[in-house]
Amino acid sequence: MTALMKNPRVLDIVQEEIRNLGGAKDFLDEGDLQNLPYLNAVIKETLRLHLPAPLLLSRESRENCTISGYNIPAKTILYVNAWAIQRDHNVWENAEEFYPERFLESSVNFTGQDFELIPFGAGRRICPGLPMAVASLKLILGNLLYSFDWKLPHGLVKEDIDTSMLPGITQHKKNPLCLVAKIPI
Repeated sequence: MTALMKNPRVLDIVQEEIRNLGGAKDFLDEGDLQNLPYLNAVIKETLRLHLPAPLLLSRESRENCTISGYNIPAKTILYVNAWAIQRDHNVWENAEEFYPERFLESSVNFTGQDFELIPFGAGRRICPGLPMAVASLKLILGNLLYSFDWKLPHGLVKEDIDTSMLPGITQHKKNPLCLVAKIPI
C-alpha cells in the first residue's frame, strides 16, 4: 500500500483492473484474482523493491569453488544480499523506480528460477511459505483495492509518506502508513 500511495498512477491502473473484473460482487475470491496481470506485476515489483528479508539465510559452501574469479574455500559461510541483487542497475532499467509495467511482458518470476528476483530465496532452500504468502497477498490486496478508495489523511501529500525501515533480519516499516478508506460510490 505504501508503494501504491506513493505512485497514484499505478494505484489507479490496478484498481481499474480489479474493479472491471469484480463487477457487483461484495468480495473477490482466489479464482477471481487469477487473471489480473497488472495486479501480479504490482506484487512482483513490490517484492523486488521491498522484499521481506533483504539478506537471505546463510549458506555454507560444501567444496572449494570459484565464482566470478573469487576463490571460495569449502565450509565458508555465505550471505546472499537479495536487496542488492534486486536493485542491480545492470539487470533492471531504472532499478530504484516503482514501475510494475516492467513485468507485464516479462517471464521473470519470484519462484526461485530467475536469480534476478529472489525475495523468497531460490533452489532447495526457497521459502516453503511462498505459495501461501502470495495467495494471501493477492487476496488481501485485491479486496482492499476492490472495496475501498484510498486517500492520505487531510493535509498530507505522497512526498510525506515515510518509507524508512527498522533494522533487523526482516523489513518492517519504522512508521506505520495511515490512510483513509472510503467506500466507492
